Amino acid sequence: MNETIQKRKLVDHQAPNVSTGIINGRSSNVLNWDDTRYSWAYPMYKNMLANFWIPNEINMSNDLKQWGTLSDQEQATFKKIIGLLAFLDSIQTDYSGKIADYLTDSSLSALMQVLAFQEVVHNQSYSYVLSTLVDQGEQEEIFEYWKHDDVLIERNQFITDGYQAFADDPSVETFLKSIVYDVVLEGLFFYAGFAFFYNLARNNKMVSTSTMINYINRDEQIHVSLFCRIFNETLNENPQLDEEKYRQFVKSTFEEAVELEIKWAHHIIGDRFPGIPIGDLEDYIRFMANKRCRLLGAEKPFPEYNENPLKWIKAYQEVDEGKSDFFEQKSRQYTKVSETNGFDEL
Repeated sequence: MNETIQKRKLVDHQAPNVSTGIINGRSSNVLNWDDTRYSWAYPMYKNMLANFWIPNEINMSNDLKQWGTLSDQEQATFKKIIGLLAFLDSIQTDYSGKIADYLTDSSLSALMQVLAFQEVVHNQSYSYVLSTLVDQGEQEEIFEYWKHDDVLIERNQFITDGYQAFADDPSVETFLKSIVYDVVLEGLFFYAGFAFFYNLARNNKMVSTSTMINYINRDEQIHVSLFCRIFNETLNENPQLDEEKYRQFVKSTFEEAVELEIKWAHHIIGDRFPGIPIGDLEDYIRFMANKRCRLLGAEKPFPEYNENPLKWIKAYQEVDEGKSDFFEQKSRQYTKVSETNGFDEL
């Protein structure tokens, strides 16, 4: 039986301020950060605020100078990845709002609103990068890539079908499954593209763009943690659910997602960039899938892949919900980027 899921009430005078459950619970809908059901919610909120950034603070002048020196292949891959990221973060903004409506806990609903705002900032960054490097007509073409590239269409539909199933028929099952697709999107489907930008940066190319990618990567780490917590808390609070079924769904979904991400990696990177051996990138994708499955309480789909084969991608090192700097693993506060403190000093 597919259990129903109820929308959160705008206000409930008879309910306590602290929610009685993550879904299908009751709450007055008044938010008091000093009185919440989940002890991890407020620290996560503070981390999200500490990560605040806006694209226009990053000086793109050096990237503009370098753009013309990139190879045709580098430019083509750069534009395709930016086009993909713009699509994924656009639907992510909308999806997070839909999920928020069914979280009967005001603190988690608030976190989802902050998440949605961050996704809008991510989209602004893609527009900002492209408006610096190409003319308006080409920018518009890049934002249309997702409609015409067969590999992209297949990959994106994998996510959007899962999201649409929840939007069309909200239930506990479609809610939980859509969260798994979310973790695929934010925790796996960005990563081949991120590797391309980080490889440019380690060769002192397009460093400002890669700085923004790092900030986006940092945000997405926290988003993954939030959705994994919601998934696990929902199963813990609802013992009537078939937990094993959902854990198996996680594993099988990531197995399929890995095939799609590897196909995309061959499509945009292949063996064209010596700094990113395609075999290592394939193994890295499997390694990341294992980490995401463990966060969702599922078995590793690729148990033999236990080490990160792309050691140079320090920005991908897992940190404690974004509390440490991706590069130097140090405590950091929000820092504006200027000409004197670029990518290498973050």
